[in-house]
Amino acid sequence: QLQVVESGGNLVQAGKSLRLSCEVTGFTPDYYAIAWFHQAPGKRREGVSCLSTLSGNTLYADSVKGRFTISRDSAKNTTYLQMTNLKPEDTGKYYCTAQINFRGSQCTLLTYEYDEWGQGTQVTVPS
Repeated sequence: QLQVVESGGNLVQAGKSLRLSCEVTGFTPDYYAIAWFHQAPGKRREGVSCLSTLSGNTLYADSVKGRFTISRDSAKNTTYLQMTNLKPEDTGKYYCTAQINFRGSQCTLLTYEYDEWGQGTQVTVPS
């Protein structure tokens, strides 16, 4: 069974950068969508970025466009979220998730479409 494990969260000052990693382990299908979601304290989980392993297409939430970049190292089965110019509102837990056997061209940031979730990694950007 496919599992995802996040790492890389930390406390970082505003304006700085951080890279999160999501390793996919277990039985991995040929194609899937991988996404990052953010849950700020007291708020619901929201999509940040996703990537389709079949098409390579990506999608970003408006709040992170131009600041965050999602990428994948297929040899390592690892997806990264490079976060730059971090802001206090980026504080929260970041979850990696996968939609198994996704063969579409464009992934989505809809929570209910994803099957496997990691435990999350904490990012804190003090104000």
